[in-house]
Amino acid sequence: MKPNKYSQIAQHGLTLVGQAVLIVIAAATIFAVFQEIQHVWEAGTIAISDLLMLFLYLEVMSMLNHYLGSGNLPVRYPLYIGIIALARFLVLDIAQIDAFKMFALSGSILLIAIAILIVRYGHVRFPYSEDN
Repeated sequence: MKPNKYSQIAQHGLTLVGQAVLIVIAAATIFAVFQEIQHVWEAGTIAISDLLMLFLYLEVMSMLNHYLGSGNLPVRYPLYIGIIALARFLVLDIAQIDAFKMFALSGSILLIAIAILIVRYGHVRFPYSEDN
């Protein structure tokens, strides 16, 4: 079924809005990186939480770069971001976290890692056809 003129216009409009939002996300991420670097500079020391935050920003920029380059977004990128975010939370609040919460956070990281392995296996074992 061929899309009509109005659905093509709507699709083009949504594509433009999506591209604009991606540009805003990229600019905000770059701004946040500079803020983090300024924070490290002013503190005069680099903490593991600062490095993990920079890795979060790096993953977001990598995800945006991949999406803008290929037009599709692998599910793995948000999963990587989730692992880094949970690890950062675990590192920052280690003194206030009780054993159950620590176990839950560690289990969450493990489940996301398993999900990444499953997605990678599925992608290698059952690749997408070029027609889609």
